[in-house]
Amino acid sequence: MNKERNSLEVRAAKHAALADPARLRIVDLLTLGDLSPRELQDRLGMPSNLVSHHLGVLEREGIISRHRSEADKRRSYVRLEPVGLEGLGPSAGAAARRVLFVCTANSARSQIAAELWRRTSSIPAVSAGTRPAEKIASGAIATAKRHGIELPDLAPQSLGDIADDTDLVITVCDSAHEELGTGALHWSIPDPVPAGTDAAFDAAFDEIARRIHGLTERVSATDWIRTPSPRGLPMQPMSS
Repeated sequence: MNKERNSLEVRAAKHAALADPARLRIVDLLTLGDLSPRELQDRLGMPSNLVSHHLGVLEREGIISRHRSEADKRRSYVRLEPVGLEGLGPSAGAAARRVLFVCTANSARSQIAAELWRRTSSIPAVSAGTRPAEKIASGAIATAKRHGIELPDLAPQSLGDIADDTDLVITVCDSAHEELGTGALHWSIPDPVPAGTDAAFDAAFDEIARRIHGLTERVSATDWIRTPSPRGLPMQPMSS
């Protein structure tokens, strides 16, 4: 009985946290990707102290978490916790003709993300880097193989060479996201290359796989996207 009561209390607290329209909107915005408090402030048209209050409420209930940017330690990103909503999540979605995963070097995270996407969705996926490396990281290749996946035998590609105005762009590293400064979706995933360990690459792989599993159900195919975001990297939200 105590266990059942505790469970009910937890659920009630989460419902209470989500009962505020602003907090529910924050959860909607975070369904597809991570955002900084400043980005949330801009999208909500709300002062920073009020955004901070709402984030504190959601964080106390385990619905969101915050962590520092790898690129700029003064910046943090807010993300939905995997079990934070427990079936209560919003139905936000996106439409895409093609998905473009971007990181700085296009040597690990974006390569893994594109390949995992191709295996789970009929919507095409490609990857690119803002400053591409000469080759795919050996740790990324090894990690993919451990999970039964073969990365394509291609050199990392430059974002400028393959980006299309109709792509749904997802940045998978903080540096690329902050460099582009666009309305692209963002997944704040730590770079496994500096550590170079199996554990670091496996952690990145698992987080990317989790994100893709959650997003593929929310993205529908389209021939083109009506609303371009800044610098020609479009994202078209949908309601369902």
